[in-house]
This record gives sequence, structure tokens and C-alpha cells, in this order.
Amino acid sequence: MPNLTGLTRGGNEWTPAFITELNQGECIGCGRCFKVCSRDVFELIERDEELIDDDDFGDDDFYADDDDFSDDTLMVMSLKNVMDCIGCEACYRVCSKKCIKHAPLAA
Repeated sequence: MPNLTGLTRGGNEWTPAFITELNQGECIGCGRCFKVCSRDVFELIERDEELIDDDDFGDDDFYADDDDFSDDTLMVMSLKNVMDCIGCEACYRVCSKKCIKHAPLAA
């Protein structure tokens, strides 16, 4: 079955790839995907304790005190409105952990 495709302004064929998964176990809650997304697809939430891997958070200097959260609160990105994803994959390109997965949509 063919994938949904469109055309760029220059007339080239383009296949959007939509968000299928966000691995919260890998996410560091940096907010880069949230900042780059113009569609309100993401939200920052408190991380469940079961997702915390102590090896990922061994460097105490990693978390600066420039946010409004207590030092005990670890944050993680969540999919808020995945149906508004336009398939641009900008979130994947800025994610340092590559914890967001995308796939084309069958037409």
C-alpha cells in the first residue's frame, strides 16, 4: 500500500513521517522537541519513578537550578496531542537521545 505523500513548494515529492512513539525511558526532559514543535504535540510532565535509571542521572551538575521545579522533580516529555503531528520530523532532528519514532502514513 502506498504512503501518503505531498509536494514541496519546489514541486518535489515529500513523504511525511508522523510520530508513532516517544520512549520516556530514554527521554531526558530537555524540552528541545517541545520548543521546535509548532503544533502543540508535546508536554513536559513529572517522570514516573519506575522510568528513572540512576545511571542516566549520575551527574548532579546536569540539572541547573533555573527552572520552577523542585530539585527532587525529574521531568520527561509526553505526547499531548499526537493527532496534530504534521510529520515534519523536526522533533527527531533536535532530540539528542533519538527517543522519538516516526513512520509514514499509508494512503
